[in-house]
Amino acid sequence: MSEEIVFNVEVRERIGKGGAREARRQGKIPGVLYGGKLKPVAINLRYNEVIRAINTGQFLASTATLVHDGKKQMVIPQDIQLHPITDQPMHVDLYRVSEKQTIAVEVAVHFKGEDVCPGIKRGGALNVVRHAVELLVPAGNIPEYLEADVSALDIGDNVKISDISLPSDAEPTITDRDFTIATISGRVASAEPADGEEEVAPDEVEATAQDDGGDGEAGDEKD
Repeated sequence: MSEEIVFNVEVRERIGKGGAREARRQGKIPGVLYGGKLKPVAINLRYNEVIRAINTGQFLASTATLVHDGKKQMVIPQDIQLHPITDQPMHVDLYRVSEKQTIAVEVAVHFKGEDVCPGIKRGGALNVVRHAVELLVPAGNIPEYLEADVSALDIGDNVKISDISLPSDAEPTITDRDFTIATISGRVASAEPADGEEEVAPDEVEATAQDDGGDGEAGDEKD
């Protein structure tokens, strides 16, 4: 179960860059709440709550509870701006949603079975093509992660989206192809010589080539 994200916010009366700078001087994170049938509202968020939300690793992939004057509202973080040098949060966009509202959200993919995967045991490697998959899913039923099983894969095999179990009310935003999630990459050993065939040493091949080409050479020089 992922950690619940909660934002206790206050309405920011002063908008624009001046209001945002003032909020930061007070140790708060300026933001905007929008979406639904209501107008956008400038808000201030608590710095420690934003940091805690970022540290969950699910900041842009799960819903959060916004609390204002004791009233709760389900939201989903849409964007976060970070300082280019310090990586400190500078601004947050929150989008109003309802539990049954279908939204597009990226869900992380976790892999299992790497310790017993035949391809990896033979020297191959897990090549992850997609670390996350964008799903259309009700806001109140976003899966914490998707699970991809590689325990039976050999070198050259892959995991596609059709191999992953999705919630019954979720579907990928990409529907025109069965896209690849990961592959087991590596070099397959060359085949053994067929029965009855002998391997020819490189020096024998060279000697044979010289013998075959002898008839095509110019004749002996005349006295």
